[in-house]
Amino acid sequence: MMTINEIQNILPHRFPFLLIDKVIEIYEEKRITALKNVTQNEYFFQGHFPGKPVMPGVLIVESMAQAGAILILQKPENKGKIAFFTGISNLKFRKQVIPGDTLILKIEIKTFKRKMGKASGEAYVGENLVAKGDVSFIIQ
Repeated sequence: MMTINEIQNILPHRFPFLLIDKVIEIYEEKRITALKNVTQNEYFFQGHFPGKPVMPGVLIVESMAQAGAILILQKPENKGKIAFFTGISNLKFRKQVIPGDTLILKIEIKTFKRKMGKASGEAYVGENLVAKGDVSFIIQ
């Protein structure tokens, strides 16, 4: 388990762009399960969409990327570095994420050589898959 304070010691993101609230599990430095509690107070719901709030898909992908970044950046050799997106592929959205949902993010590192890597991610609300895809990144 990792608290928000521990997450902030790893990720450079801060409000309003820190999209991870808690890490539930890290398995062998290869997989991570993290949570984002989606509340009515999220800044993006003001305009996306008034009267029918839906979490933007790009922010679901960003939350997946942040979970993956925690997994890579928590290693001692990557302390103080930043993980940057280099690509997104095979991304599919299945369901909407709305206020009150808890986004469960499951990320697995597929390849990581030198400072570049690729990860597969899935985002769930409860048992329902809401998004799935691959992200690539570079550590600097």
